[in-house]
Amino acid sequence: MQEKATHSPENQIGIGVMSGTSLDGLDLALCRFDSNGYEILEFCCVDFPSVLKNSLANVHLANGLNYFEIENEYSYFVAAAIRDFHSNTGTRASFAGIHGQTIFHQPESQLTVQMLNGALVAAVSGLPTVCDFRRGDVASGGQGAPLVPIGDRDLFGDYSACLNLGGFANISLKKDEVRMAYDICPVNIVLNLLARNENKEYDAEGQLAASGELDSDLLNRLNSLIFYDQKPPKSLGREWMENQILPLLRGIQNRAALRTFTEHAAQQITQNLPKKGRVLVTGGGAYNDFLISNIRKQLPTTEIIIPRSELIEGKEALIFAYLAKLRLDQKINVLSSATGAAHNSCTGAVYIP
Repeated sequence: MQEKATHSPENQIGIGVMSGTSLDGLDLALCRFDSNGYEILEFCCVDFPSVLKNSLANVHLANGLNYFEIENEYSYFVAAAIRDFHSNTGTRASFAGIHGQTIFHQPESQLTVQMLNGALVAAVSGLPTVCDFRRGDVASGGQGAPLVPIGDRDLFGDYSACLNLGGFANISLKKDEVRMAYDICPVNIVLNLLARNENKEYDAEGQLAASGELDSDLLNRLNSLIFYDQKPPKSLGREWMENQILPLLRGIQNRAALRTFTEHAAQQITQNLPKKGRVLVTGGGAYNDFLISNIRKQLPTTEIIIPRSELIEGKEALIFAYLAKLRLDQKINVLSSATGAAHNSCTGAVYIP
């Protein structure tokens, strides 16, 4: 039996922090939780300095010492962003919940790393800090992902499904009274890489993809990847994208690659969405009009809901604040039905300043 969240008075307001694989910025959300659900009181996105962004993009190639130097640089940046955001809001938070930056994700090898020096962040920001949520689940045999389903269940249960379009597309939905969730396919981690070939940080509204020609052979090869036939729970990481997707894109004209990969993502996503009901779409990909229009065309019986920008950009940060609240309240915050672990868990490292 799944445990429903309860709310203790001492952990009602927190700051959630999220930075995804697409490195499009650090999202911070000041959130209040009560018996009625949630409220995002303030939200902001802080751009990474160019040197730090480049370091994070290549840190998986670093030696041990350099890795920890970059981790500290990233952690100082996160801590300063929290401190400044907290000060500017004028509202006192009780804690911070931080995803960290995913560097390695190989749960089949009991390995997942979300870069963050939590002790440093707590010391600099002055807030109790909860981080490193994934490794506890992996230790119990889970994928360590996705983590958001308990937030989707408790805070967004009125929707048939929640679809996040970040570096990877992932879905959360109720099936046979059990909350299921899994990664569907890469999205922005590939589209942004291709956009940078044309000196763009991302493909705004999908305009570059819309101008390209569809490569049917490439589309078939992408759709034939073995991952798509696997049953959930399942998750994706940068390593899989580099080994399975990038080789297929070599030698393809850039806009044809953008057009075809966008179509591939739309096809994989629509195959995993419910055929009726209301689907909440968040993450940077919600702004990709070309991708969204493709999804709607392929699934006309489902209502695709694009919310206000605060929720598009801040939903994951909101849920990491919620996961931290549950951790501090000693409540279950990761669902084994989503990750495949042996049991539900209350996970996350806690640092007190």
